[in-house]
Amino acid sequence: MTGLRVENLSYAYGARQALDRVSFRVEPGTFCALLGPNGAGKSTLFALLTRLFAAPQGRIGIAGHDMARAPRQALRQMGVVFQQPTLDLDLTVQRNLSYFAALHGLRGARAQARIEAALERLEMRGRLGERVRDLNGGHRRRLEIARSLIHHPKVLLLDEPTVGLDAATRRAITAHVHDLSRRKGLTVLWATHLTDEIDDADQLLILHRGRLAEDGTARQLRGGLGLADHFLRLTGEAA
Repeated sequence: MTGLRVENLSYAYGARQALDRVSFRVEPGTFCALLGPNGAGKSTLFALLTRLFAAPQGRIGIAGHDMARAPRQALRQMGVVFQQPTLDLDLTVQRNLSYFAALHGLRGARAQARIEAALERLEMRGRLGERVRDLNGGHRRRLEIARSLIHHPKVLLLDEPTVGLDAATRRAITAHVHDLSRRKGLTVLWATHLTDEIDDADQLLILHRGRLAEDGTARQLRGGLGLADHFLRLTGEAA
């Protein structure tokens, strides 16, 4: 059970069913885009995958670890970039990353080597001494991605990580995470509502009204249509 496994996952808020028997697999080295309109259940799915909520029904596997039976081992193999920023704005880049590294038991020269390597990949190494408050939105997002990689996770979850960024920055960040999945063998689940962030070769999950409507490569699912047109036809909503 490597990669990411979700089996028969359901969750309800009172009488409202947010997720209904959702099942899928994402293999190592795969960039998987999760596409769905507002209210489709994407945020609930991410809350369950990151154990912000406990799953009352179904099973989640992270890099071979069952989330219910071995949550610490599962979470240790996961890197997360949430939709809402979670950086300390008054600390420097260095201190933000050092604190996170320490939470994963990384200190001293070992932690610093990981920090510098993660920043180097995202062209941020020269900003170690800058306060996060002084960074622009694109650099803050790059920093959050760098932070999520310090402990060398096997599964990377990103919940609409490019919201509010300009087109050039979105392209750069999306291309970087695609490259990480290919070169580093990362299992990537990338939630978005922007179809231009999805490559034809990517695995694509379309979530609609709490159910998994489609699962396949973007090329297979869209057929002869553009992906945005296919999504509109399937859900009745624009992507």
